[in-house]
Amino acid sequence: MKLTRKQVLAKAKASDLESVKKLNCWGCNLTDISIFSQMANIEVLTLSVNSISSLSPLAGCLFLCELYLRRNKIPSLSELSHLRPLTRLRVLWLAENPCCGTDTSQYRLTVLRCLPRLQKLDNQVVTEDEIALALMEGEEVTTPLGSVQNQPSTNGLPDTETENDPLNYNMEETNKIREELGMKLLSRDKFLSLSSPSTRENKSSMKKTHILDAVLLLLKDLDEEELHIVHTATQNRLQCYTLEPETLIESLQTQKSADIQH
Repeated sequence: MKLTRKQVLAKAKASDLESVKKLNCWGCNLTDISIFSQMANIEVLTLSVNSISSLSPLAGCLFLCELYLRRNKIPSLSELSHLRPLTRLRVLWLAENPCCGTDTSQYRLTVLRCLPRLQKLDNQVVTEDEIALALMEGEEVTTPLGSVQNQPSTNGLPDTETENDPLNYNMEETNKIREELGMKLLSRDKFLSLSSPSTRENKSSMKKTHILDAVLLLLKDLDEEELHIVHTATQNRLQCYTLEPETLIESLQTQKSADIQH
């Protein structure tokens, strides 16, 4: 069953989709939730006990804080990649979906690695220790195959152009770094336009260029203390190329001791 505009407005008692902040669609036998691609301002969304299999329509709901998806038909944790842009998401209930599997511990670590900002998962509070462990032992969540083609193109560009657009790639790399640093994601209009690569052969070299651009863009947002952290990390990284193994180990041990003292 497809959730329609009329149904949404009736349930929310609203006159337009943009004004809907909370919506409860528990047990409505839904399979198609594409309507949410038009509801960027939704904050609390209850979709438990339905037949939903794809989360791609939620990728643009940037104000979403709470999302309830218990007992649906989400096949893989790769669907969580669509929730990565939702930096305000703090509560997620995903239990009793096929993607949860039988290893509940590993499932939880994988979800938290993908969405480290969560404060509550499946009605259980998330601890700092869990997040730290998840970043080390959780499995990496990849984007579902074909999801790029199935999503609407940006700025009116065809899907193939958007996928190969280096501006879009630059933004993806930048926001991935910013997400890992717990920083606010940048919008597309923050970036300068770049020409698309003409051949597949130069795509690898352009990727490195875009990553460097992303890092340089990040530096503009850092304060003195944060820049000092980056400086120290850069020095340690450079030592891997310039020092002998024995000297490197000694240097790292000295740095660790200094950190403990402070």
